[in-house]
Amino acid sequence: MDRPLMARPDGVPAVARTAAPPTGGAARAPRATSAAAEYLRLVLDDAAAIEFEGPLVRARASGADAATLAELEGVRLLALQVRAAFAARRRRESELSALFDTASDLAALRGVDSVLTAIVRRARQLLGTDVSYLTLNDDARGNTYMRVTDGSVSARFQALRLPMGAGLGGLVAQAAAPYATASYFTDPRFHHTDEIDDGVREEGLVAILGVPLIRGSQVIGVLYAADRTERAFDRSEVALLGSLAAHAAIAIDNARLLEETRTALEELSAATRELRAHTESVERAAGAHDRFIGVVLRGGGVEGVAAAVTEALGGRITVLDEEGRPTAGDDGAAALPPDPAGALALARATGRTVRDGEWWTAAVTVGSELLGGLVLQQAADLSDADQRILERAALVTALLLLIRRTAGEAEGRVRGELVDELLTVPLRDPDGLRERARRLGADLDRPLAVVVVRVEERCRGRALAAATHLAATRGGLAGTRDARVVLCLPDLAAADAAALVRREVAAAVGRPVTAGGAGPVHGPAAVAGASAEAGRCASTLEALGRAGESASADELGFVGLLVGEGRDVPGFVTATLAPVLDYDARRGTDLVTTLRAWFATGGSPARAAEVLNVHVNTVTQRLDRVGRLLGRDWSAPDRALEVQLALRLHRLTAAGD
Repeated sequence: MDRPLMARPDGVPAVARTAAPPTGGAARAPRATSAAAEYLRLVLDDAAAIEFEGPLVRARASGADAATLAELEGVRLLALQVRAAFAARRRRESELSALFDTASDLAALRGVDSVLTAIVRRARQLLGTDVSYLTLNDDARGNTYMRVTDGSVSARFQALRLPMGAGLGGLVAQAAAPYATASYFTDPRFHHTDEIDDGVREEGLVAILGVPLIRGSQVIGVLYAADRTERAFDRSEVALLGSLAAHAAIAIDNARLLEETRTALEELSAATRELRAHTESVERAAGAHDRFIGVVLRGGGVEGVAAAVTEALGGRITVLDEEGRPTAGDDGAAALPPDPAGALALARATGRTVRDGEWWTAAVTVGSELLGGLVLQQAADLSDADQRILERAALVTALLLLIRRTAGEAEGRVRGELVDELLTVPLRDPDGLRERARRLGADLDRPLAVVVVRVEERCRGRALAAATHLAATRGGLAGTRDARVVLCLPDLAAADAAALVRREVAAAVGRPVTAGGAGPVHGPAAVAGASAEAGRCASTLEALGRAGESASADELGFVGLLVGEGRDVPGFVTATLAPVLDYDARRGTDLVTTLRAWFATGGSPARAAEVLNVHVNTVTQRLDRVGRLLGRDWSAPDRALEVQLALRLHRLTAAGD
């Protein structure tokens, strides 16, 4: 007889048989064997559970006895258990594959958003739920927000922010353990809020399972699986969702660590760049400093400092004088800020570099005295270290200017004293003067052009400095005499020397000057006479209304014949006009002015009266007086020309005095 169904060690029922088949066993065995094969095919085909009733139904229909039916029932149950075991194994393989894929995502260092999206999607697929989603805690705002959803159709639900401790997620976070509800709205275990309930209701969720995302000992969020119908979640589903939540927590933590690492690397890179820039600026400053020292030690000038600045900082450098104008010889007008004087004043007041667009200005000062400035045209920003280079260049420039000014003042005094002695009559110790000139680099026996410059008193200091520099560079001498600047320049014609001096001095003082030239002469004794002639040429230019020009006696036409050296102009004027001049001096009259007006108006008493603003009879009376003083023929053509010339020379010599 048949033994009852026994449970196998793995829990699967087994069918036990006796050693000898019962009566009719030979007939039942083929049928049982055939049914067992059919059940195996159903298992292999993964047929539905209802299809496993087929063999038993057919056996009943064919009239099988009770023992056969019982045996078939046992085989059917065993086949269903095998089918269930295969299904569980396939599900487990699917779960393990999903976990493996998630681990692969993490190992591949994919973006945290893509990893979390994949985890949420896999949770929905593996648990077969309608919706899955993940929330994260926002410690800064003190609540929880939706990070990823899958299967959600409600925008309101996707934008939910949940208060800490509210809803099923709040219970999960507080307990740090999974919680599930088959009917969310009727579950009293957690705190309901209108906002959460409205969002869940709009999404249509009923059954919800939540598992915590734990990093260390802290819950950082919750992973959910939810259905829109009532459903009970078994242990394996809870375990599976928990595994996915663990992977999600790892992904978030990895993202945090990666972000911290990236931030640290960026900070390190920024620090490295800053250190490199600082090192470069220090090296640049050190190199510029070495160049500055070299310029000073070699006795170089401001041009060497400017070259060192442009080599260190690039751009274009312009040197300014104390009034904010480019220095002589610098064509940097295009490299100046809109208001160079204002920028220079501000740089002087602050003691720092002043920026105006692409121009950077540093003041060149000695104590409180402004000597000039440096303007760097550079569109790029200058770091603090680079600005210090420009300021240090201004300091070195001040030192060079001070050295040059001190040396120039000393040499200027020596040269000026020598010039003053050369202009003193009678001349003493010509040989001694020659030796002193030789020590200053000048040769008094070479052909010397003598130039006299008439300049305003307030500009005389700069004019003398410019003249001294010009004389020193050309092997000449410069000084002052009777409030005029006097130069002796070798190997130049008088006209060329006067023009050169006028240009150089005018550029230095910033306004026109008048220069007269004489010579060339040879020897110390001839300098005083040439200086007198050059002075008369300068005075004549101003009397002729040509102030701001330069000329020698040869360039003044017939007037030059009279003002040149060796002409007795005062004697000629006295011989011609002495009676009239004496009469004016004794009586306080102005017959000379009346004569000039009469000649200027073509000999018309009426027009002369208009010019003099007197009555025509007054002019007639004055001319009669002139006739009695000079003789009745004074207005004859030959005598009139002589009188006119004497009048003109009288005015020129008076202006020269």
